Amino acid sequence: MAELIAGIFTASRYKRNQGKVARQATFFALLAVAAVGAWTMSSGATPEFGAYFVPPALRDKIAPAVVARYVLPMIVLAIGAWAAFRVVNMPKFAEFLISVENEMGKVSWPSRGELFRASMVVLVVIFFMTAILLGYDLFLKWFIGVLLDVFGKIVNFF
Repeated sequence: MAELIAGIFTASRYKRNQGKVARQATFFALLAVAAVGAWTMSSGATPEFGAYFVPPALRDKIAPAVVARYVLPMIVLAIGAWAAFRVVNMPKFAEFLISVENEMGKVSWPSRGELFRASMVVLVVIFFMTAILLGYDLFLKWFIGVLLDVFGKIVNFF
């Protein structure tokens, strides 16, 4: 645990030349999560929320609304960026990302034509399955309507 805590406060990069693409993609994905969180925090901020972070003696000089809308989300974004940087440089996770990038290099990617044909097959099957499910839905709707109509007449008869 002490190693993990010490690793959070260091700026060193673990095996900086290996797994660059996977690490950068992971970093920017984590950064995007932090940015969305900061943006959500900023858009929903109220002056009352900012008042918790501004001492009463300074409220005439520092507007709590500004603190809530801009300062706190920027702090959250900065902490999120630092956390994303540290996560992709933690030795175990960095080794995982390095191995992911190595394995992705071994993948046999399809050609443009193969990709187009496979995509067309998927789209045709999706539309076919949609038509089948629509048919089932219409049939069941009709069948249940008939059953309810018949049972309704039987119940009304007695």
